[in-house]
Amino acid sequence: QAQLAESGGGLVQAGGSLRLSCAVSGGTFTNLHRAWFRQAPGKEREFVAAISWFGGGTLYADSVKDRFTISRNNAETTVYLEMTSLKPEDTAIYYCAAAAALSMQSRYYTYWGQGTQVTVSS
Repeated sequence: QAQLAESGGGLVQAGGSLRLSCAVSGGTFTNLHRAWFRQAPGKEREFVAAISWFGGGTLYADSVKDRFTISRNNAETTVYLEMTSLKPEDTAIYYCAAAAALSMQSRYYTYWGQGTQVTVSS
């Protein structure tokens, strides 16, 4: 019954910033690691960032290191993805996901949100 829901997407110029949120509703995903993936038209879904439920350790794709930051709130009900220095190639639908294992591979993630569109213009 528990679900993930993304929000915060939008249109931004290259070099701008956006903050995405992934909220849990209808239950909890306690002890599940959280991650962000993205998918552009005609491309495979790719890993962006992940955060461990235990200790808050993080993983980032090389393409977003030093530009994106994944975090969670104190109540542990929301996971964020703060994106800065956005590039046109960051344009994609961004998805929030949860899994029992911390991984950069989408096949490990069982629970997914519906996605939020991020568009970066030149």
